[in-house]
Amino acid sequence: MVKFAHISDVHLGGWRQPQMQSLNFESFKRAFEICIEKKVDFILISGDLFDSAYPPIEILKETFSEFRKLKEAKIPCFIIAGSHDYSISGKTFLDVLEKAGFCKNVFNLEEINGKFLLNPIIYEGIAIYGYPGKKSGLEIEDLRKITLNDSPGLFKILMLHTTIDKIKGNLPIDSIETEILPKANYYAMGHIHLDFQYENFVYPGPIFPNNFQELEDLKQGSFYIVDLSKGISLEKIELKLKEVISIEVEIKNAIYGTDQIISEINKKDIENKIVLLRIKGELESGNISDIKFHKIEELVFSKGAYFLLRNTHELKVKEEEMPIEIKNVENIEEESIKNYSKENSTLFNNLIIPLMNALSLEKQEGEKSENFNLRLLEECKKILNFK
Repeated sequence: MVKFAHISDVHLGGWRQPQMQSLNFESFKRAFEICIEKKVDFILISGDLFDSAYPPIEILKETFSEFRKLKEAKIPCFIIAGSHDYSISGKTFLDVLEKAGFCKNVFNLEEINGKFLLNPIIYEGIAIYGYPGKKSGLEIEDLRKITLNDSPGLFKILMLHTTIDKIKGNLPIDSIETEILPKANYYAMGHIHLDFQYENFVYPGPIFPNNFQELEDLKQGSFYIVDLSKGISLEKIELKLKEVISIEVEIKNAIYGTDQIISEINKKDIENKIVLLRIKGELESGNISDIKFHKIEELVFSKGAYFLLRNTHELKVKEEEMPIEIKNVENIEEESIKNYSKENSTLFNNLIIPLMNALSLEKQEGEKSENFNLRLLEECKKILNFK
C-alpha cells in the first residue's frame, strides 16, 4: 500500500544570516534524503517551499539540484503555494519547478455559480486536491466556498495552507471551520509552525525553525511519513542537525551586564551548538549600549559555538518620570510639546505642531489615494521649506 511524506513550511531563503540559511537548506536536503532512503511513493509539500514568491537565484539553483535527485529516484512531488511563495498574479517560481518536471502543483479550480470546485490529481489510486495559502489569511473566505470534484472509491487528500479553528486557540486570527470543509481522508496542512493533529488534520511543523522563538520552542524541524497499509499510520521524522541551547540572563546594571552574561555562558557547553541568548530586565543603572556585545560574541565563537542569536526585546531602560503640568486638557498635545521643548530645545520643535496639523488632513470623498498622498506630501514640503 501507499506510503508518502508530508512536508510543509520549508521557507528556503528565510534566514538572512548565512549560517542559519545554510542550516535551513541542509534540513530540507536531509528530508529529501530520508524520503529516498525510505522509498516513499510520493511527497506532499503543503505550502511555503520558498520564503518569498521570487527567491534569490542561489537558493533556486540549490533547490533545483535537490529536486533533480528526487526525480532520479522516481519519486513524484505534489505541491501547493503558501502565504509566502504565493503571489497575487498567481505566478511564482513553483511554476518553474513544475515546468522543469520536478513537481506538480495540484491546485486546479473551476468556479461554478459562486462555488469553487477543486479537481484532483490522481496518482496510485489516490485523489490529491489542493488550495493555496494567501497573504493575511485571504484564502479562508474562499475555503468556505470550495467543494471537491468527487472521486468515488479513491483515498482523498486535501492539501491546505491555512489556519483551522482547532489550532488557533484564543488567538485573535481568522480561521476556517473544520466542519464546513469538504470531506477528505487526510488533510495535509501547512502554515502553522507546530506539530499538531486534530483527527485527520495534520500539521507536520516546519522543516526548520524560522526565528528565535521557534528555535526556543521547537529546537529542530520535522515532517511526517504517512503509511496507508493499515489505516493512517504517522511516523514523525525529526531533523536534528544542531543542538540548540538557551541562555537567559536578567540584568539590572548595564555596567556589570557584560560580565554577568559572560559568567552564564561560561557555565555551558556550547561547542557546535546554536546559542540562543535572551537578555531581559529593567536597567536601573547604565544603558543597553554599555553592554559589550562584541566581547560576548568573541567568547561564544571562541568556545566553538555554531552560531549565536541574541534577543533583547525584554531589556528595558528604566524611565524617570518628568512632571508635566497640563493646563488645558483639550490642548494636551500642544502643552506636552511645549513642556518637552523646554527640556530639549531645537529649531525642529517649532515645526512639530504645523506638521501634526498637516498630517491630520482627511481624505476627501472620492479622492484617489495617490492624489491624497501627493497633497499630504506637498503640505509637509511647504512646512519644511523643501523645494
